[in-house]
Amino acid sequence: MQEFFKDPRTIERLRRGPLSDHLNSYAALLRESSYSQDSAQSQLLLVSRFSQWLQRNGMELRMVDEDALQRFLRLRRRKTRIQRGEAAALHRLLSLLRQRRVVPPKSYSALRPRQKVTAEFGRYLLEERRLSQATWTNYLPFVERFLAERFENPRVNLSRLRAADITSCVQRQARQLSRKPAKLLVTALRSFFRHLQHRGKISRDLAACVPIVPNWSFSTLPKFLPAGAVQRVLKHCDRHTSVGKRNYAILLLLARLGLRAGEVVSLRLEDLDWDGGQITVCGKGGSSTPLPLPADVGRALATYLRDGRPRCLSRMVFLRDRAPLTGFTSSVAISTLVMRALQKAGVNSAHKGAHVFRHTLATDLLRQGCSLDEIGELLRHRSPNTTAIYAKVDLVALRSLALPWLGGGQ
Repeated sequence: MQEFFKDPRTIERLRRGPLSDHLNSYAALLRESSYSQDSAQSQLLLVSRFSQWLQRNGMELRMVDEDALQRFLRLRRRKTRIQRGEAAALHRLLSLLRQRRVVPPKSYSALRPRQKVTAEFGRYLLEERRLSQATWTNYLPFVERFLAERFENPRVNLSRLRAADITSCVQRQARQLSRKPAKLLVTALRSFFRHLQHRGKISRDLAACVPIVPNWSFSTLPKFLPAGAVQRVLKHCDRHTSVGKRNYAILLLLARLGLRAGEVVSLRLEDLDWDGGQITVCGKGGSSTPLPLPADVGRALATYLRDGRPRCLSRMVFLRDRAPLTGFTSSVAISTLVMRALQKAGVNSAHKGAHVFRHTLATDLLRQGCSLDEIGELLRHRSPNTTAIYAKVDLVALRSLALPWLGGGQ
């Protein structure tokens, strides 16, 4: 507290209510997360007001939960304008109190029926199937929307689900989605119904009732950037700032190793083997693969870690540029970074996500004479069929397979 407030009388005024003994712990968390002086002071004042509100209402620490936070914030909205970040600060406080076992852990019994169902499904995806956080983020909104449409009242009777409910829901939602999100919708629902059947919540195999979104194999071309575009993007990256050093290292990982956005997000400091010249990539399904670290990628990473990465306790390689200094929360941040880099370099592309660098790398390697097996090994494809789509861009090899046109000249 003394780092953010110099006057002892101010600190004494803040130490009121049941949270008084925990202000120092919260102040230490703010310091470790590199919050600015003004932001830290505002958050500590908010926590003090919340503590005094608890005291006025006769509430003990064990009664602090999400509901108490919402009640306090609703009261503040009636009296003053809520500042941006106040809700996040209180939830940060609640997480700290739960970590220190000052308040009880979050109870699933306190959730609403629909929230319980989705929370159990989320645990199944992460803990039992060992899927990525990105899968959890993508699947749950579709499941929540389905349950909200089917069960308008609080009661959720899963045994009443019928094939007609599923078909009508998919048809209704798919009309508003493009092909890729529509495919994600049906995949999420199939996984959800398999989970329900495995748990004994439903007796029928409703996963088989989910309609199929038409998608013919190899019907599309891989989305890659034109020749020279990647180098132009890298050239326009400002490497004189901390953020520029970070972004340049990320773009090189995408361009040279074809990493997925989620793989960049999950990189930890211990994944970098400087002596062995390797980087360990945690891919789909939790599989870890060591890859050789190209010299230019290694230099970019070393420059960022030495001169650009803020000092903090986080073990993630790439950090946000603003407090709290933690790793990126999802792969969306990486795709947004790529989109802005393409715009800055003046590269026109219909596809602006991080995956376009992965497709471009595979296409360039194929044109340089690498085999599909070698490309599949670098990109860590589980099936050769996944890599086979790149054969469609090898026009030189395809010409030798083309039959002569009967109507052509001699």
